[in-house]
Parts: sequence; structure tokens; C-alpha cells
Amino acid sequence: MTALKPSLYDLSLRELTAQTKPAFRAKQIYGWLYHNYAQNFEDMKNIPKSLKEELAQKYLINPMKIVKKELSSDGTIKYLLELQDNKTVEAVWLKMKDEIKDDNGNITQEAKYTICVSTQVGCKVGCTFCLTAKGGFTRDLSAGEIVAQVVTLKNDNNHKHNRMINIVYMGMGEPLDNLTNLAKAIEIFKEEDGLCISGKRQTVSTSGLSTKIDKLGEMDLGVHIAISLHAVDDELRTELIPMNKAHNINSIIEAVKRFPIDTRKRVMFEYLVIKDKNDDLGSAKKLVKLLTGIKAKVNLIYFNPYPGTDYKRPSREDMVAFQEYLVKHGLLCTIRDSKGIDISAACGQLKEKTQEERA
Repeated sequence: MTALKPSLYDLSLRELTAQTKPAFRAKQIYGWLYHNYAQNFEDMKNIPKSLKEELAQKYLINPMKIVKKELSSDGTIKYLLELQDNKTVEAVWLKMKDEIKDDNGNITQEAKYTICVSTQVGCKVGCTFCLTAKGGFTRDLSAGEIVAQVVTLKNDNNHKHNRMINIVYMGMGEPLDNLTNLAKAIEIFKEEDGLCISGKRQTVSTSGLSTKIDKLGEMDLGVHIAISLHAVDDELRTELIPMNKAHNINSIIEAVKRFPIDTRKRVMFEYLVIKDKNDDLGSAKKLVKLLTGIKAKVNLIYFNPYPGTDYKRPSREDMVAFQEYLVKHGLLCTIRDSKGIDISAACGQLKEKTQEERA
């Protein structure tokens, strides 16, 4: 396979400074990349032509392009992004809170957004409820390909660099299976001369690689962690997530207890609710017991059906009953509003649909 050309987004400011003379040019280039969303070297007006030519020989700027997007009535936008090797990944622009104006038309609260990014082309984990698993695993994304998703979506939505954004590593792939590139992307996002997105605004969602949860914790990047739990006993969890055989529920819970978190924050446990699988009050009772001693928040998620799956969406009544049981027994619990239900919302669905249309 032909080697992919590295992107400027792959470079930390320190790395760019080390190969740019004089050094102050690196901050100027970072400004063009992350404050102005420059997509070609010609846009960098105050950078000498010789330096631009030198960089252009070694690097490209954006390693991906938007090939398709679907807009939901709730403001969610699902993107299909094509990489240099023609592989595709998905990213999602999520509107979390609406803009609020006072009686005079002045904005009192800006709209709040979250970007859901992918970390791999495909996925090794093989969750039975996930459409991404159908395509298998192709390769890891580079740090620059992770970073490029956020820049691309911010640029496409005219979202200025200094407007706050949250990032969740919850798209295609298992983030902790690509830990080195993930950690570098997190640091690039945090760079004050770049997008300046603090660790507190970045959440790593993992299907539960317990040994790598420990490694992420040791890096002390200041990020939040979310655990895709989905079941309260190993038998069902192994059915849903075969990897559970190697990283069972107990090993995950113990790793979470060791993970460094901001004392004001909670560990998020994602619980995908599937009708007649894990939506009963018996499961709710086991979940309360399982999370005893952890400052936890449970996020109940409706299973989003897609063509070919045997799993079904739970009823609203069962979701509410499950939530009420957890809250009554001392757990903070929310029901995630299904975003993009009228578009290809399930992870991997837009990619799968596009491949079928091309076939």
C-alpha cells in the first residue's frame, strides 16, 4: 500500500516549531490551521513562499474530504469523510443546547455543540449490536486524521475557533485500541495556540479494554472516560461484546476505580437498552449493585434499529421505569435523547448505506 502523506494536523506545536525556522513561524502556521481553518498553503498570507513550498513537499493540510452528509430535523449532521486511501469514516455534529436570546434579540446563551469523532477505519471489537462491526477492521487513524474531523466539522458549520466545543471519541473504532494516536490528538486539541479544547471537554468512550484504561489513566491527560457497559452480567455482555471474555465486567470496574478523575466529575457508564435483553428492573437492580462505590452517572441509550438487526428498540415506558429505579436507589441517570433518528444515526449506518448505493 502506498504510504499516506502526513498532514500538518499530525504535528504538535512543539514538533512544528522544531522544523520551522524562525520558530515564531510555527505559531503563525498553527493560527492559519486552527483559527482560520486554512485548507491550502496559499491561504497562509504572512508565511514566506519558500517555507510554504518546503512544507507542501512534506505535508498536506486536510487529509480528508466530505463526501456525504445527512441533516436531521433536530440539527444533528452525520458526515461521511473520505481519507487519502479512499477509505471512509463517520463523524457527527450534535446540537446539545439551543441558542437563547433575550427580548432585545441579544444572545444570552450560545448554542452548544458536541462533535463525535472516529478513531479507526472499522473496528476490531465486533459488538453484535453495532453496524461498524459488519465491515471489520481496516486500520487505525493517524492523530492528524482524528484532529482533521473536528477542524472539518467546525469549518463546515462556521463555528469559530474560540467557540467552545465538546469532543467525544465515540464514533467508529475503539479509541483505546489506537491509544498512541488518540493521546497525541488529545494533546493537539489542548494546545493553547490551536483549538484550546481542554481535557475536561474531551471524553473517551471505550468498550472496556481494562488494561488500556489503566494506561490512559497513567498518561493523566485530564480527559473524561465513558464506559460502554450495556450489560450487568458477563454472559449477556459477552454476547453483545465478545471482547468481554478478555476484559470482563469486574476487570473494567476495578480499572475505573483506579482512573484519575476530577473530583467534581463522574464516570459515565453508557448503557444501550435493547428490548427484552437488558431493559428489565432485574437488570436495573444489578446495575445499582455493580456501581456501588463509584461516583457514576448512567446514560441510558435507546438502541437505534438498522436493516438486518434482530435487536429491537425498547419502549419509552420501560426506559423511564429503568431510569426511575436507578435514581430512586441513588444513581444519577439520564436518558439520552435519540439524535438524528430520521437520518443514518446508528454508528456505521451512513457508511454502509453509501457503500450499498455505490455497489
